[in-house]
Amino acid sequence: MSRPGNGGDHGGNRQVENLCVAMAKAIGIAASSVVKIWHEHGLAPHRWRSFKLSNDKAFAEKLHDVVGLYVCPPAHAIVLSGDEKSQIQALDRIQPGLPLKKGRGGAMTHDYKRHGTTTLFAALNVLDGSIIGRNMQRHRHQEFIRFLNAIEAELPKDKAVHVTLDNYATHKQPKVRAWLARHPRWTFVSAVSAPLDWLYFEACCVCEKVSRTIWRFAWQMMDLLGATKLSSRAAETGVGPMM
Repeated sequence: MSRPGNGGDHGGNRQVENLCVAMAKAIGIAASSVVKIWHEHGLAPHRWRSFKLSNDKAFAEKLHDVVGLYVCPPAHAIVLSGDEKSQIQALDRIQPGLPLKKGRGGAMTHDYKRHGTTTLFAALNVLDGSIIGRNMQRHRHQEFIRFLNAIEAELPKDKAVHVTLDNYATHKQPKVRAWLARHPRWTFVSAVSAPLDWLYFEACCVCEKVSRTIWRFAWQMMDLLGATKLSSRAAETGVGPMM
């Protein structure tokens, strides 16, 4: 394979050096002069960041609502950040893994067998960091309502509940709205659009913990994975199945 041309890739020290040399050659000055100009003007042409502008006219209001809940939650209320992760694969290694031993880490085969998929529903309590989670076979409004019922059963009855959610259609389904009407202490924060997803503590938590926990262990039966619950301990450590 041939090395990419100068300026073709801005990542890594070698590419930065190539970029500097290419600019110096094009302008007709020394490479050290290019570096000096960069430093004097605070320039870093080898670095870049992505951004996104929202087309949502109510973006500022939604931002205010979500940040306000996190920074200054209402008194006598519980603030939850909810999310789902669908199509989680239950994988089983084709051969038993090798255990951890002195001088060698644990090992597992690269190849695996698929045993279906599951969906994780999870809610992070913003105040104390505890997580309520359930694995279910499908990702529909029926399963979401079952998850809401599970949360309702675990939370103190004398607290109001505020939940931040994304704009997934299931959250706005008529039967979900009817469930909300029957539970007046619950409030869904305005369906948050994609550009606000970075505000979700829980979204990052779910993705990381699920991938670390489920990928690490072999799952031979979907019934086992589907019946498990995401405990606070498993979410915190990521070192055991979600039992």
